[in-house]
Amino acid sequence: MAARASFVRIEEGRIEEYARELPRAGEEATGAPVGGEDPEAVAAYAICMNAINFGSGWWPTIRKRPGLSGYGTMAAGLRERFEAAGHWSAGELTGLDAATLAAVLGQDPDHPLMARFAAALRDVGAHLLADHSGRYLDVVEATDSIPALAAAFAGWDSFADVSSYEGREVPFFKRAQIAAADLHRAGVADLPGASELTAFADNLVPHVLRVDGVLWLDPQLVAKIEAGELLVHDSPEEVEMRACAVHAIELLADAAGRVLSPAAIDGALWNRGRERRYKMLPRPRSRTTAY
Repeated sequence: MAARASFVRIEEGRIEEYARELPRAGEEATGAPVGGEDPEAVAAYAICMNAINFGSGWWPTIRKRPGLSGYGTMAAGLRERFEAAGHWSAGELTGLDAATLAAVLGQDPDHPLMARFAAALRDVGAHLLADHSGRYLDVVEATDSIPALAAAFAGWDSFADVSSYEGREVPFFKRAQIAAADLHRAGVADLPGASELTAFADNLVPHVLRVDGVLWLDPQLVAKIEAGELLVHDSPEEVEMRACAVHAIELLADAAGRVLSPAAIDGALWNRGRERRYKMLPRPRSRTTAY
């Protein structure tokens, strides 16, 4: 796709220099995992949070907590609920509705994201009950590697993320991979293969790469983005942007001698995207459950 793309191009002449500018260790989130020392609770938060880790196209329309992004607002609400009342059981997940979840997240129950979030969590509960004895950790125990764990999540409707480009399927699996990576980082998925994950294709990392001159975007596409126009999910422009970002990060990992994995580079760039110079410029947005 990177070779065939019409609206997006990787500036390969920037790769070597940009790779030298990367941190020597991933700037990934640190801190105690939600759930403390209970592995089942830790797994519950990682799985539930990533099941609803989407909605960036709606962030301008939700109520954000002071100083927090849209994602940060949702994560804070879910974390506080889990810390106060414990994680949802699989059975409780299957009965979640938009109003209940909106109360947890501090949002309007009629906001379109709430129904989508509730549907995703109900799907998680259904899979846990049908295939994993109602246990979050059983999803981990049923696999033998981090890529296999990501693939297991990718088969659930709640984590579905396959686009189409020129008649071919493009399996990005953004949230499925993050769920597997978060379980690994939290210490409850001690499995090999974390370095084999790709970058987590969303809208922020392509934005950072564009601002930093690693990705070139067609001027008309840039004009759409800067005007705040929503991109159509699965349109050629949107798919090319995600695909070229994934491929660019693979090139960066190669240029850095694979000292950093693609997922670690993704984490560093995602954190970089929270800096003011990136937030000042409109980023691409699409209303989708993929990211």
